[in-house]
Amino acid sequence: MRELENTSVVITGASRGIGESAAYTFAEAGARVVLLARDVAACNRTRDAIEASGGTALALACDVADYGQVQQALSEAHSRCGSLDVLINNAGVIDPIACLDTVDPAAWSHAVDINLKGVFNGVHIALPMMLAQGGGRILNVSSGAAQHALPGWSHYCAAKAGSAMLTRCVHAEFGDQGITVMGLSPGTVATDMQVKIKASGINAVSQLDPSVHIDPSWPAKALVWMCGEDASAFAGEEISLRDATIRAKLGLS
Repeated sequence: MRELENTSVVITGASRGIGESAAYTFAEAGARVVLLARDVAACNRTRDAIEASGGTALALACDVADYGQVQQALSEAHSRCGSLDVLINNAGVIDPIACLDTVDPAAWSHAVDINLKGVFNGVHIALPMMLAQGGGRILNVSSGAAQHALPGWSHYCAAKAGSAMLTRCVHAEFGDQGITVMGLSPGTVATDMQVKIKASGINAVSQLDPSVHIDPSWPAKALVWMCGEDASAFAGEEISLRDATIRAKLGLS
């Protein structure tokens, strides 16, 4: 079913993991997909695969921590696609994994620049475009870390908590102006990030057996569903893929 035909979808952190899987899933749903990441070579490979399958995709180099790069990328996406209907703020990093007394301050700050300020950058630049066209949808990929303190992850927990509040702020300010915003907390996903977490040996998440992590296609499918009217009841909130009711809606188990 191509329920997102003629919809323009921008995905940050699209070079791997959830972002890459979402690019394929949105393309299958008929969307024009714009892949943003620092690793544009990986995005180019995904773009080529999407186009080979009959889809439409654009790959652009972008570091979400750099406001100017986000502005340039979203402006080009809007110009090339004719609209900006959906923005998925997915880019995120888990490094540096270290406790507060030993973590490098510059690395800690840079992680927040990506995980929190990167979301703000996308929202701040996309909003005028979406408002001018009468509305749009912003989906922020969150984490259970937004609600639970985990040793070694202070930057990640603080940034994801900040992003969750930013979601609520966008809804409070623009929810009545055609902007639908919500977050997705996917749980633990089988990506490169989990490999780094496992290797760190810090906190309970690193002790999980890899078999418990869900496939990236699950959150990708959830993000497509979140673009439909059935998900609009969750505007301003975070949807958790740990919720059995949500999984049932998506046919995931």
